[in-house]
Amino acid sequence: MTREVKLNELTELLESASYPLSVERAQSEFSDVRLQYADGVEPLDEVLGRLEDDQFDSAEEAQSSIFNTVPVEGVGEPGQSEGEG
Repeated sequence: MTREVKLNELTELLESASYPLSVERAQSEFSDVRLQYADGVEPLDEVLGRLEDDQFDSAEEAQSSIFNTVPVEGVGEPGQSEGEG
């Protein structure tokens, strides 16, 4: 069964893992997770595959690395525009 996780729910998911956590193990552990972006979804294991990290020492470190890899178009709400208002 596939789990869809919004970016703002990623912390809770990552906190369920034991650390230190290798990227390879994270890909296996979260192979059923798809990140839900503002403009679609992407398997978390594909995002993890783009990272240069080999291991995470904490959920916060994992989240930071993942957020730095998520496409800019994926962040925010559909139709939301920055700098207006």
